[in-house]
Amino acid sequence: MAHAKTSYVCLPCRASYKQPYVGDHDRLCPRCAEPLIHVGSAFAPPRRRDTAAWRTLSVLLNAGVRFHKSWCGGPGYRPRTLNEVRERMAYARKTGEPFARALVRHELP
Repeated sequence: MAHAKTSYVCLPCRASYKQPYVGDHDRLCPRCAEPLIHVGSAFAPPRRRDTAAWRTLSVLLNAGVRFHKSWCGGPGYRPRTLNEVRERMAYARKTGEPFARALVRHELP
């Protein structure tokens, strides 16, 4: 039986690749030979020309947020705009909550 495919992303190229997951070994981008980031199987990439969406995605990935399926079927809430990211980062700084947890919070109190 074949392994299920999962998504990998190259941030410099703004490219996403679906590949089988076979352990934690480094995968390289076929365009630039930089390491790919494993983002999970519930990832839907933005269009390559959408620079704001890719900046938002890079903030999420650098904070450690990934797009793995949960028991409900999807990865849960993820901010889509830079304004949503800024609001959640300000909230995290104000309250001391870790950035990764603040970024995936559906609503701010």
